[in-house]
Amino acid sequence: MTGGPDLVVAGAGGGLAGALRAAELGLSVLVVEASEHFRRGNNTSMSTAMFPGAGSRWQADAGVGDSPERFVADIMAKTHGQADPRLARTLAEVSGPLVEWLADSAGLPLSLVTDFNYPGHAVPRCHSIPGRHGSGVIDHLARRVTEHENVELLAPAKLVDVLSDVDGVRAAVVRYPDGTEEEIPTRAVLLATNGFGADTDLVAKHLPEISGSLYQGSDQSLGDALRIGEKLGAATGFLDAYQGHGAVAANAGTLVGWATIIHGAILVDLDGRRFGNETRGYSEYAAELAARPGSTGWIVLDETIFEQCRPFQDFRDTVASGALVWADDVAGLAKATGLPPEALAEELATASAIARGEREDEYGRTNWERPLSGRYAAVRVVPALFHTQGGLLVDEHANVVDTQDRPIPGLYAAGGAAASISGHGAAGYLPGNGLLPAFGLAYLAAGDVARRRTTDPAS
Repeated sequence: MTGGPDLVVAGAGGGLAGALRAAELGLSVLVVEASEHFRRGNNTSMSTAMFPGAGSRWQADAGVGDSPERFVADIMAKTHGQADPRLARTLAEVSGPLVEWLADSAGLPLSLVTDFNYPGHAVPRCHSIPGRHGSGVIDHLARRVTEHENVELLAPAKLVDVLSDVDGVRAAVVRYPDGTEEEIPTRAVLLATNGFGADTDLVAKHLPEISGSLYQGSDQSLGDALRIGEKLGAATGFLDAYQGHGAVAANAGTLVGWATIIHGAILVDLDGRRFGNETRGYSEYAAELAARPGSTGWIVLDETIFEQCRPFQDFRDTVASGALVWADDVAGLAKATGLPPEALAEELATASAIARGEREDEYGRTNWERPLSGRYAAVRVVPALFHTQGGLLVDEHANVVDTQDRPIPGLYAAGGAAASISGHGAAGYLPGNGLLPAFGLAYLAAGDVARRRTTDPAS
């Protein structure tokens, strides 16, 4: 890369997709990743690999009617109109082309998830790979990147600064493990370093309701993009937004998964009582669970749900850890969990009556596949912060903007480094709101860098 790469990508999550897209468009790319264990240690690798794609060919084949407009409507409904309209429209419009590009060009074996539908999505629009685990996505893209002649991957190496002049970005400053730093000339930098979930001070400042809970994300999510972007005059927004999760196994630290709930499981606190409509979403349930006695609870399922969730690698890992307890009846379940027998029996009986349509749920839950039956299983869960959803504001090209909404030439952000489309707090998070901005904005950034290079070769 004589003279410096056309694009420096900081972060090997969604940034890998951006690097491949840029290389496909004829650009030279340098990917800088702070952790040598990124294949298992970043937020993409920890995800359930769900990529929303509105209007994809898989939806068409399945007879699912969808469109970017319908996706935007779902985003706005989930966030009560708080999401950035420009970014919501941009990501909804790119979502379909993105999943098709990931399959056709990047080679990911994607298919539409139709066995259940996540809360907030009006129709099935999430696409995933076999095993439904992000580690498979990262492994695949990392192989593609290392094989591509136009992409160089440096790991471990950390982006510590971006230098600019009157024309915009001019260099990236990279620090190596021995402490030495290198200034690498470039006219474009994509910040794909995720958010600030691993910085306890920033979490306490912006996300106090979840600050004492388990953090289940990359230890490199330290707010680097905020620090670098703000130094260059970038605008920030939605710093109080995050994705939480109410279904992390207490002892194993594995993700139980909200598919259990969608298939009919319930979540009770230590008093053996439900405390809300679980199907509203797993993100907002993190703070609600954190507010319960002991900041913990139990997901109660049955053998049918157990089998329905086996396609998820995370669930299989939870099972393998021994986190689930089994019982033939309610009395046995109360003994195995330590929950109050009378309260638990009453709650399960009430839930079954609601699921049969015999009464309405006082919390407003209407999604019940069927009453629980047969043997019971239960797993104790704790709330967790998965990743932050606020960050640098970007335009429709993933270009970071300043406080006057003017693009900062050559500076781009994707994923947790950028403000997302989840509105404020945790309740606006839609499944896929982590991966779509991570991959979608990286994809758009690559295209914009290529356009800039075509129209202005000096850039």
